[in-house]
Amino acid sequence: MSPLTRIRRIVGDQRVVLTLLTVGLFLYFGMKNSAFFSTDFVIYPLLRDGAVLTVIGLAQLCALSIGHLNLAVGRMAAVAALAAGASYQYWHLALIPGLLIGLVTGALLGAITGWMIVKSQVNAFIVTLAMDFALLGFVTFIYVTFTGATAAFTTKPAGMEYWRNTSLHQYCIAGHCGPRVFPMMLVPAIIALILVGFMYAKTRMGRELLATGSNLRAAKLSGIPVDRRVIMAHTLSGLLAALAGVMLAFTNGSFTASIGSQFMLPSFLGPVLGGTLLVGGAVQVLGTFIGTMLTLVIRQGLSVQGIGLETLNIALGLVLLTALSLGQIQKMFTSIRMRGRT
Repeated sequence: MSPLTRIRRIVGDQRVVLTLLTVGLFLYFGMKNSAFFSTDFVIYPLLRDGAVLTVIGLAQLCALSIGHLNLAVGRMAAVAALAAGASYQYWHLALIPGLLIGLVTGALLGAITGWMIVKSQVNAFIVTLAMDFALLGFVTFIYVTFTGATAAFTTKPAGMEYWRNTSLHQYCIAGHCGPRVFPMMLVPAIIALILVGFMYAKTRMGRELLATGSNLRAAKLSGIPVDRRVIMAHTLSGLLAALAGVMLAFTNGSFTASIGSQFMLPSFLGPVLGGTLLVGGAVQVLGTFIGTMLTLVIRQGLSVQGIGLETLNIALGLVLLTALSLGQIQKMFTSIRMRGRT
């Protein structure tokens, strides 16, 4: 392979382009305003938010891998956080048992959603949208019933503050601590990235999920149990949404009814920017992390520049629209090149 061909392949890799764009924007915003390089006020929160949104992106990725959408990821995260928060508040469980209750709750919600899609044969968009509304009412009712006007479970299990505020490499000397850079929340996000990436790249189940998303009829004729794979994809989606919900609750310091309300757009931005196809059959696990960090750098950079929330939302909407259009743009240029050759 010639050096020129190798360079073309590297440049053609969407993950490489996204990484370079993310780094370039990070340096640009930092040069525009040195406050953007603040470790405690910008970089640490950015990475902590990136960890949470990467996991919710992986939750959406599992549904996208079979060509489905999960519009209920935010509410699944909220119910899972509610279950974990209730276990801490009323049952006084330790950190890990309460976390496991939240994860099981999310997985069950995902399994129920997948089962409803399989049995009803209704489009996943409709089923997950209905589930989103149902869970929204459920979460609000539970919080109002058990917490009154506060709408939050505030009991903090031992270890929660450690995961919320500690950096992976922070050092303290004589009572004075160095800057925080890499939050502990990156640990569960990295574990999730490794496990999901391994599943899709190395396991039979991962290959069958992608085959189901690529061509449902062909997957059935090949002997793949597509109904079970649909349920499994949504179970994994619910499990990862639950993990993101509990991580966000740890980050906020309390379990509130609003958890997950802002998850919808980020859950699509990360995977789609990273190269995961909306029609199913192809996923980019590492690309999900890179795409998530790109959107956060844009959001944080514009925020540091004093840009309002409305402009931020417009910018992120345009980023998503561009990402969704990349495939068609590439096809257009390919068609133009082929016509030029003929």
